[in-house]
Amino acid sequence: MIEIIATFYGLSACFVLKNQYLGRNFVKTIIIFINSKSTKVKINFNGIAIATAIVCFTGCVSTKKFNSLQANYNKLYDRNAELTKQSEDCKSNLDKTTVQLSGVQAQLDAERAHSKSLQDALDKCLTSTSQGNVNISKLVDEINSSNKYIQQLIASKNKSDSLNMVLTNNLTRSLSSDEMKDVDVQVLKGVVYISLSDNMLYKSGSYEISDKSGETLSKIAKIITDYKDYDVLIEGNTDNVPISKTNIRNNWDLSALRASSVVQALQNNFGVDPKRLTAGGRGEFNPVATNDTPQGKEKNRRTQIIITPKLDQFMDLIGQGNKADSTKAQ
Repeated sequence: MIEIIATFYGLSACFVLKNQYLGRNFVKTIIIFINSKSTKVKINFNGIAIATAIVCFTGCVSTKKFNSLQANYNKLYDRNAELTKQSEDCKSNLDKTTVQLSGVQAQLDAERAHSKSLQDALDKCLTSTSQGNVNISKLVDEINSSNKYIQQLIASKNKSDSLNMVLTNNLTRSLSSDEMKDVDVQVLKGVVYISLSDNMLYKSGSYEISDKSGETLSKIAKIITDYKDYDVLIEGNTDNVPISKTNIRNNWDLSALRASSVVQALQNNFGVDPKRLTAGGRGEFNPVATNDTPQGKEKNRRTQIIITPKLDQFMDLIGQGNKADSTKAQ
């Protein structure tokens, strides 16, 4: 229902209302027009009475006053429209803020749940701390025990390396620098390996002992004689080149014959007890280098004198070496 204030129409029609007759006809015209549009109108007759009284007693307002009122009305109308738009914008922002607030609330709830799970886990860890401390203590004890064992192994290895070095020096002290070029002495786990090159020991392509090997064999024989309780193995080795001799079938024969020649030279020429000597051949099947190069083949063609002392004899040998070094230093 539209409520029309008749006072507004009375003021708007002042420029034609010069007498009561015209005023009555104007009001009637407005009522007829509204009724013709089938609009339900609620007329404020009190307003009409007041407007009529203003027209009758004071007359119509001036055009200037009317324009001023119209301008104020337009400003108020515009201001109302602006405030209405601002109100709609505020409502829209409020809806967006409400949605954002719902999202933040959901995140807050999730963080609270996560914090609670962390707290539960922490409480569980604190509950098992005493048992964990016992396990850690056992682990520390095991680590300390392992470290102690490792230190013992290191000390043992260092001692073994030192003993091997002393024994090597003691065995090679009588060999000249030229002789050392064809002689290699190693001590591995208490076993002495004296490796002699074939070029120095044998005649070319033969298993017979050469003349130039006599001096070197005499020094090795002296070492063997000095330690008369040691077992001595003479072991022959070859490269992988097949032998082409009518009286030698293969490298097995060649390696064994060369070892036998050294054993007989130590026995016959240098007086070593044959009961302590063993001759053996390993053919081409115990290489120390590749057979793909001349240098490798030369290393593989060798005769090894392997001396195996007992532990007490090994310690006596070291003591004698230290004593000899002290005497030499004086």
